[in-house]
Amino acid sequence: MKKEIIPSLLLTVVCIVFFSGVYPILMWGIAQVAPNNGEGFVIKDAKGKYYYENIGQKFSDDKFFWSRPSAVGYAANGSGGSNKGPDNPDYLVGVKAAIDSFMLHNPGINKADIPSDMVTSSGSGLDPHISVEGAEIQVARIAKVRGLDKSKVEALVKAHVDGPMLGMGPERVNVLKLNIDLDAMK
Repeated sequence: MKKEIIPSLLLTVVCIVFFSGVYPILMWGIAQVAPNNGEGFVIKDAKGKYYYENIGQKFSDDKFFWSRPSAVGYAANGSGGSNKGPDNPDYLVGVKAAIDSFMLHNPGINKADIPSDMVTSSGSGLDPHISVEGAEIQVARIAKVRGLDKSKVEALVKAHVDGPMLGMGPERVNVLKLNIDLDAMK
């Protein structure tokens, strides 16, 4: 019995020390060399409201660029995907509903032209970016609703294209930053 209890107690003490002290200090140290000291990136809109630019926001009004759908309702405290496979009937119903809604709010667009990121949620449910194609396909709707020249909205989208992350992946557009600058346009 002594052979089992002493190693178990030692392992418990080692785990408590490591996971309550060493690991948090190590993570804090890594965050200090990360951009913005691991505090996230905060931006302010024209009305003085603060947002985290690296967390997806919900935009559903026709005067804004829409974000990707979110499986977690854009709740940053519950990041996660739907965990439904591409042939799951519930998942397919949700995607079809997103396609129908997108087409209703963006008349004249062919179903085949809708980028997949505009009708499917990301793995985290909090992706702040959409594809460049996802932004461009919404330009006509936004220009019409806001009474803006389409070329000005297109130029705004082009100005907000971020290159691939770490040189890998596609170009993307941060929806929050784009919508804040869209609101500032006259």
